[in-house]
Amino acid sequence: MFVLLRILIIDDEPLARELIRSFLSAYPQMEVIGECVNGFDGLKAIQELKPDVIFLDVEMPKVNGLEMLELVEELPLVIFTTAYQEHAIKAFELNALDYLLKPFTKERFKKSIDKIEERQKHKPEENARLKKLAEETIQPAHTLERVVVKTVTSMKVIPVADIVYIEAQDDYAMIHTSEGKFLKQQTMKHFEQALPAGQFIRIHRSYIINVQEMMRIEPYEKNGYQIILKGNIALPVSRNGYSLLKEKLNF
Repeated sequence: MFVLLRILIIDDEPLARELIRSFLSAYPQMEVIGECVNGFDGLKAIQELKPDVIFLDVEMPKVNGLEMLELVEELPLVIFTTAYQEHAIKAFELNALDYLLKPFTKERFKKSIDKIEERQKHKPEENARLKKLAEETIQPAHTLERVVVKTVTSMKVIPVADIVYIEAQDDYAMIHTSEGKFLKQQTMKHFEQALPAGQFIRIHRSYIINVQEMMRIEPYEKNGYQIILKGNIALPVSRNGYSLLKEKLNF
């Protein structure tokens, strides 16, 4: 007797969703419980429907599949689908995660189904590995232009220009904007490396600032400095941070 697996398809292309659904019809152990056309709806559907497996498009407008995956707390098993054969595909392959490169055949699709059924036996371990993979793969080969965070009801896309400063919070980072603050499960090192170098500077092990928000630097306590941002926000500056500021801003 087979175990029924509940499937969610997340892809912005109608033909891709139709093809996946058509191929899945050959597998009575697979039940399609929903389809989503973007990462916003996908995150909500995962939380509400709790699928066993998702077919997830990597490239989608507004929020891509990897950005969405970062925000999922209880991960289902995932098969990535994509039309772009980029370096991330190799990462999925090497980490024993399957992907379907569009256009894919029925034979190739069957291999994915076989892997998903095998992985279902080791779901907890696979969840941890996939979460780590999403966090590592999201490390951009290019400069970040936006940050996606989870809110109480959905998710929010923050353009990097709207970030005032970022504050370390243990294994998380608190992103401060003029609209409020948002917690992100990501390291300060990631943001230090990924944000535009000319616009963001790590002034302290606990703080990265948007230099466009700077008002002044002033002495603070004994031989120390603090930076004042717009809104009269005062943040400490470390010795290394002060050296970086002098180097980047030429003062």
